[in-house]
Amino acid sequence: MSDTLLASRAPGATDLSVVPGASGARQFWRRLRAQRAAVVAAAVVALLVLVALAAPLLTAIEGQDPTTYHPDLIDSARGGVPVGSFGGMSGDHWLGVEPQTGRDLFARLVHGARVSLGVALAATVVQIAIGVLVGVAAALGTRWVDQLLSRFTDIIVALPLMIMSLALLAIVPSGFPRPVLVAGVIGLIAWGNIAKIVRAQTLTLKGLDHVAAARLSGWGTWRIARRELLPGLAAPVITYAAILIPSNISVEAALSFLGVGVQPPTPSWGQMLTAADVWYQAAPQYLLLPAGALFVTVLALTVLGDGVRTALDPRAASRLRVGTGRRREAEAAKAAKPAKANRADTADTADAAGRGGGS
Repeated sequence: MSDTLLASRAPGATDLSVVPGASGARQFWRRLRAQRAAVVAAAVVALLVLVALAAPLLTAIEGQDPTTYHPDLIDSARGGVPVGSFGGMSGDHWLGVEPQTGRDLFARLVHGARVSLGVALAATVVQIAIGVLVGVAAALGTRWVDQLLSRFTDIIVALPLMIMSLALLAIVPSGFPRPVLVAGVIGLIAWGNIAKIVRAQTLTLKGLDHVAAARLSGWGTWRIARRELLPGLAAPVITYAAILIPSNISVEAALSFLGVGVQPPTPSWGQMLTAADVWYQAAPQYLLLPAGALFVTVLALTVLGDGVRTALDPRAASRLRVGTGRRREAEAAKAAKPAKANRADTADTADAAGRGGGS
């Protein structure tokens, strides 16, 4: 509505100008580009996504696939160690082959990126959808609806994610598509925090003047939520989603590492780490490659998420700078007090000495 910009400037109100809409998109991108670490992280994430999307093309260029066994490249007399130096690296196998199986490491690594990133993104979408729906419904519903949904959300938040995921994944038939199952389980268990954030933000927004005006004009509850509240929820939801993606990648890798996540022959970084834990001495790249890819991905997404948060809410950076400046001023004042006291003592001693000499 027309009163949105005026209401967003009310004392204690959420600054809706930070929402990357049609008018604020340029400001958002300018703030994001001003952060060098976020720009580098965004470039790394874009490269990883490009590699994941182009995995079939890249493996076709190499001439390999992630599931074909190459027993002729394995030295069975030495327990299945790859033949050749550096784990069997060659022009046909750019990063070598797996011990015991001889499957191409490069093919499994890039296809594993598709699984890890896809599962994390799908789980995040499920979490955000459920969390926003429950949070808005709790904030806009009656007192009993709010209490019921809030208590149910508290139960979801209290559930241990890894233990519940292990239990649910262990009882599902093996024929069900495992990546879809992992994404669904993570999404259905870990939406509680975003629901609490959305509920608190919605309670703040629905007290603003433009929401009251929409209610007086006869708008329905869900129309008010769609037209007046959801734009104000964009910033915290996008920020939390950027933080959830690296967390979900780690959860998927942990579940696959424990053997209940993505199952062979589908490649996954966590699954590759599971098979590599006994081969790190004979073929260290078998362990280092998926571990390094997982580390770089999570680090880049975490830095990018922090950059998105700062770009959407520049007041956080301003508060940080103000707090740091005040702390430095306080430390400087404390350091100046002993110096002033020493100068005063020196002046008193010199004055006393001068009076003594004069007498």
